[in-house]
Amino acid sequence: MAIYTGSNKHLGGTETVSKKETFFYGLVQRNVLLTGAGGQLGQAIESFVKNRNLPFRFFYADSAKLDITNRDAVFHFVEENSIEFIINGAGYTAVDKAEEEPEIADSINHKGAEHLAQAAAEFGAKLIHISTDYVFDGTVQAPYKETDVVNPVSVYGLSKLRGEQAIQEFAKDWIIIRTAWMFSEFGNNFVKTMIRLMSERSELNVVNDQRGTPTYAVDLAEMILLIMDEPEWKSGIYHFTNSGETTWYDFALKIRELKGLEGCKVNPVTSAEYVTAARRPAYSVLDRSKIESAFGVVIPEWEEALERCLRKL
Repeated sequence: MAIYTGSNKHLGGTETVSKKETFFYGLVQRNVLLTGAGGQLGQAIESFVKNRNLPFRFFYADSAKLDITNRDAVFHFVEENSIEFIINGAGYTAVDKAEEEPEIADSINHKGAEHLAQAAAEFGAKLIHISTDYVFDGTVQAPYKETDVVNPVSVYGLSKLRGEQAIQEFAKDWIIIRTAWMFSEFGNNFVKTMIRLMSERSELNVVNDQRGTPTYAVDLAEMILLIMDEPEWKSGIYHFTNSGETTWYDFALKIRELKGLEGCKVNPVTSAEYVTAARRPAYSVLDRSKIESAFGVVIPEWEEALERCLRKL
């Protein structure tokens, strides 16, 4: 169990954001399966728990170690390792390529999630499933609440929505966390791509008519661990990103400023000028008030989170 100073738990761990002290006692470790261990979130969780005295024993599984599209393999792994929590960070995330291979995207994002949900129900595990802002069509102009109508406009978004529906149909103790625009010091993401391209080129075009909120994977990792350590399990759908909102263009400008890469000119362009195979939601800001209220957390601004990330790059 975790004890925190103050009434709210401030994510991020910086002196300006938090004076948090965390103590875990009664350290009977509970077994946790983390799928997608090689992805951004998986690596962020592994990094966050390293050298921390937490009441969890993690089983890190990438697709080579556990194929979640194989129902029998999932059931065997969960039973054999006495798994009490499952964090499903696995996913087919090639948004444009999914338009060409919808069956593969569905097998991972939908059927893989279904297998994990069924195994969780069979063996009494709690399931945290990571989903996406792409379940929305982006036609509104106010932050999306968990109860808003879903209407994916891409194969990827549809496969993730079907995964959500499977979780709710088959799991007993489940939490779905929708997130967006994830970045970190790990893996491939927009921040690392911008740093590389700005270092290589004198000019870049970046879309300026898609609006959302970046999510630092390390902050999401901390949020997940807080949820797991809550004495009361609160099943439901939650939205989590960092605070604030921006466009891809303004996000790029902030990266350029903080990394001192002003030698590269960044031009704003429209989505129509930057054609992709899959449609993206034009507006995908997620309302975070439910998760903030339910778990008593204060979520850092995306700019502050970006600064923390860039110090590691």
